[in-house]
Amino acid sequence: MPQSPQCKNSYDVIVIGAGAAGLMCAATAAYQGKRTLLLDHGKQAGRKILISGGGRSNFTNMYTTPENFISGNPHFCKSALSRYTQWDFIAMVDKHGIPWHEKTLGQLFCDDSAKDLVRMLVKECQLAGTTVQLRTEVLNVAYANEQYKLETSQGDYTCGKLVIATGGLSMPKLGATPFGYKIAEQFGHKIEPVRAGLVPFTMHDKEKEQFAELAGLSVDVVAENDRIGFPEAMLFTHRGLSGPAMLQISSYWYPGEAFSVNLRPNANVLAELQSTRQQRPKLGLYGLLQQWFPKRLAQTLCDQQGWKNKNLADHSNAEFEHIAHTLEHWQVKPNGTEGYRTAEVTLGGVNVNEVSSKTMESKLQPGLFFIGEVLDVTGWLGGYNFQWAWSSAWVAGQSV
Repeated sequence: MPQSPQCKNSYDVIVIGAGAAGLMCAATAAYQGKRTLLLDHGKQAGRKILISGGGRSNFTNMYTTPENFISGNPHFCKSALSRYTQWDFIAMVDKHGIPWHEKTLGQLFCDDSAKDLVRMLVKECQLAGTTVQLRTEVLNVAYANEQYKLETSQGDYTCGKLVIATGGLSMPKLGATPFGYKIAEQFGHKIEPVRAGLVPFTMHDKEKEQFAELAGLSVDVVAENDRIGFPEAMLFTHRGLSGPAMLQISSYWYPGEAFSVNLRPNANVLAELQSTRQQRPKLGLYGLLQQWFPKRLAQTLCDQQGWKNKNLADHSNAEFEHIAHTLEHWQVKPNGTEGYRTAEVTLGGVNVNEVSSKTMESKLQPGLFFIGEVLDVTGWLGGYNFQWAWSSAWVAGQSV
């Protein structure tokens, strides 16, 4: 007998959002024998994966630990990360024959293209028997008689378990919306304040003018505030500062704050100044700075700080101390950030104290699950956010 329309559109599990977490969860649930539907309003699955890592996707980090994540409850991510690890995901990548390499600091990238990863996840959904339906907008979600009813642009669907994998607000051009937060609030969940994370800084007009000549220049630094420090590269842009060190510290920065940048992280600047003065007293300060930094940066620092290009012999110890302190504690007070337009992640999200850390199920609403970026869990730059997507999705897929 053919199925009735109602039966045909009834599933054990519906996952909303075909990004990294949604694809992973839908495949995992279907492998458990659950009739699973994956919905997305976009025309392509895994859009954020495709542009990540310069098109090669930094899909995990070999050194993933709970300490690499920001959350209102730093313990929340521990269970999922320990039950589905970076090694588990690497095993899946290897099973599909996708070549990969470590770049730096444990960051793993596809050798060829991020498309390989999306193909892998879609293939896993196919092998597991997941129904993947794109170009489907969810218009309304209701709950009655232990069932969720979804009204969509492609008709109505029902399910016993509903998984929200809709991500945050970063990169709206890729389809980011506040849908997940609205569903969470609908069922009584608190949303921790959201803001752009892993995002370039914009500078005030004066600094922007000073930095304009430096656009495209990259230097290795340590960016730090009183909470944390990151030893990575800093990139000057037409709008301000970017590069890994800036993206990392941005997740720990609040508007109005300043932070410190050590422009010579592997040196004792004062000792170098004094020793060079002894060896080459007639060398000008600008000449020495050019040995340490690209010419344009050396000139900008001198202009910005009002340092005169005197011979090193003519500088006092007090002047050297001031120069050393400035280079090791260069103060940056951004005007703001580039916002969600270029942010890699969204900080904040669904309060994790209202969600089970072992299953990702709501403690307030039976059968409702939250995974990935929609939760108040944000990883550092370097593959950590993808690993959170895989781990949280897997435990939810096991539990639905």
